[in-house]
Amino acid sequence: MTDRPGLIPSTPSAEEYAASAASSPDDPALFARTDPFGLFAEWLEEARRREPNDPNAMALATADELGAPDVRMVLLKDVSQNGFVFYTNSESRKGLQLESNPVAALCFHWKSLRRQVRVSGPVLDAAEAEADAYFASRAKDSQIGAWASQQSKPLEGRFELEARIARFAAAYGLGRTPRPPHWRGYRLTPTRIEFWRDRPFRLHDRLEFLRETPDAPWRSGRLYP
Repeated sequence: MTDRPGLIPSTPSAEEYAASAASSPDDPALFARTDPFGLFAEWLEEARRREPNDPNAMALATADELGAPDVRMVLLKDVSQNGFVFYTNSESRKGLQLESNPVAALCFHWKSLRRQVRVSGPVLDAAEAEADAYFASRAKDSQIGAWASQQSKPLEGRFELEARIARFAAAYGLGRTPRPPHWRGYRLTPTRIEFWRDRPFRLHDRLEFLRETPDAPWRSGRLYP
């Protein structure tokens, strides 16, 4: 640890890298994988067992119509061969950015596993029935919150938000709460997925899957750290 103020500590020692160095110097089984979704499912399942909080948390990067980037954390709610699904207010900053520039990137970082996965590709709306089914599975308070929050818009104070919560709780507190028309699902269908695994002294494992379009076959290869 350095005693100079403002500096980040230097590279961890060999002892601190012991956990990531436990496997062999090369892992041919990892680089022989041909199905990125199968590999992602295995890593996500391991993260669910070992990551303390929100193993399905992911950084979502979007860009506006001028190409200015923006990023925030959201939760993955479904993944299949069809892509990665998340939900949000379509009138939020990210929703408006996806409307004008429907491509995005994701990054999963599982610190406890010393792994990350990066995903990028075009984004489309999830099916209405799919969004309805997921919204119906949410807690009642979360459903009412989706109606009350004008996500990303200026807020004068907490009382304004609480007043809107009370208003929609009165309207939908009993019985079924319908899905707000502005609340929807988005599916990122990847054209690139990269698996990254920490290795000693920053000589990390990187396995990249690429395809030209969402319906094209994958090709894969290693990347330099």
